[in-house]
Amino acid sequence: MSDTTPGPAARRIFIDKQSPEPYRALLKTAEAVRAAAAAAGLERTLVELVNLRVSQINGCAYCLDVHTRAALRAGETAQRLGVLAAWRHTDLFTPRERAALALAEATTHPADDAAQEAAYAAARRALTDDEISAAIWVATAINAFNRVSIMSGHPVRESSRRPPR
Repeated sequence: MSDTTPGPAARRIFIDKQSPEPYRALLKTAEAVRAAAAAAGLERTLVELVNLRVSQINGCAYCLDVHTRAALRAGETAQRLGVLAAWRHTDLFTPRERAALALAEATTHPADDAAQEAAYAAARRALTDDEISAAIWVATAINAFNRVSIMSGHPVRESSRRPPR
């Protein structure tokens, strides 16, 4: 490694530990978002699909690990998780899920006006106003957590449980 090459993640500051007050505020926001999603009728599996899709786009290994396990605990299937990155190319996702995933992507890439308009049009056909709002808040919150984890270099620890062969 040269002197100009960034060092390992261990050299990074865990900003959630270095500045705990903003992180606690982010955790409170996440709690409020989960409550709003539940009140709007978004299933936990759908919330986790949004969390995972945003984390895939952002390349946040830590959040992918956390939310894959959460999705499986919520009842999501390994098959659907495996094809989530290509959700547009499979019939495994419902119109509601597809609308929420499109909103999640538009929230993650807000400069893409055409994608935003298409996402909103699909959302209007498949989701209530409360569900639209909740899906956007879920995507907004996970985007924030992705930035915290990516910039902190949060490691993914090897799970003690191995998947069945």
